[in-house]
Amino acid sequence: MIWKIRGKEVPLDKTLLVGVLNLTPDSFSDGGDLLDPARAVARAGELIEAGADILDVGAESTRPGADPVSSDDELLRLLPVLQALCKHYSVPLSVDTTKPEVAYVCLQEGAHIINDVSGSGSQFDVSMAHMARDFGAGLIMMHRRGTAETMQSLTAYDDVIAEVVTELRDGVDQALSTGLDKSSVVIDPGLGFAKTAEQNLQILRNIERFNILDLPVMIGPSRKSFLGTVTGREVHGREYATAAVVAYAVMKRIPLVRVHQVGAMRDVVKIIQAIEGEKYVRTF
Repeated sequence: MIWKIRGKEVPLDKTLLVGVLNLTPDSFSDGGDLLDPARAVARAGELIEAGADILDVGAESTRPGADPVSSDDELLRLLPVLQALCKHYSVPLSVDTTKPEVAYVCLQEGAHIINDVSGSGSQFDVSMAHMARDFGAGLIMMHRRGTAETMQSLTAYDDVIAEVVTELRDGVDQALSTGLDKSSVVIDPGLGFAKTAEQNLQILRNIERFNILDLPVMIGPSRKSFLGTVTGREVHGREYATAAVVAYAVMKRIPLVRVHQVGAMRDVVKIIQAIEGEKYVRTF
């Protein structure tokens, strides 16, 4: 399986690590740590050195209850870092945004992928797909109901797997209707977004059911609250729990996993692959 992104083709035959770079003051895990652009660029270098196959850069928190920010503020945080990363590194760069105007500017600057956490159902803005098509960029479409402010009040499902699949399919159908190449699209079931802890576990337990969409899957379990519900750990005590989900992802052949601590999770991937008689290979 190949994921076509801007100027590159990413092989997805093994699990790849997507390193998180949050340029926000209020993200649930590391908000405020990387507001200084120089510090953010240095952190990006650390993630790449640790084994990140892709960097996912975000400048608006999507945690439950987060306040929205303007496009201007989001770009003010993003652009100095994105410009430096495009200049100094060849690793694929994903921009985590729900705003078409932000996506457009970032694609002009050289981003390879747009990660849209509002990429399902009726809330998907089809102009994101138009831009991905026009720039030849990758598009990650994540399931979420509502907004960061409202999503945790929207967790009523009769069948969480079936309904998440259906809502993702609706967004994907809209995206592909623009002429966007299907090989450019990745789906994300949205762990922690408009789901309870048990619903997140059900999604992981039944992750193969998402194969019906015939698209690569990315998951983002890192430090999420459902891990805390199970373990009783606070945010920064959830790395072992995250590692357990990463190991599960490798065994389930999930091709993309979004994480904060890339070095530790790289070791998890390498060990599981070694046990299975395979070898960890850096993509870029």
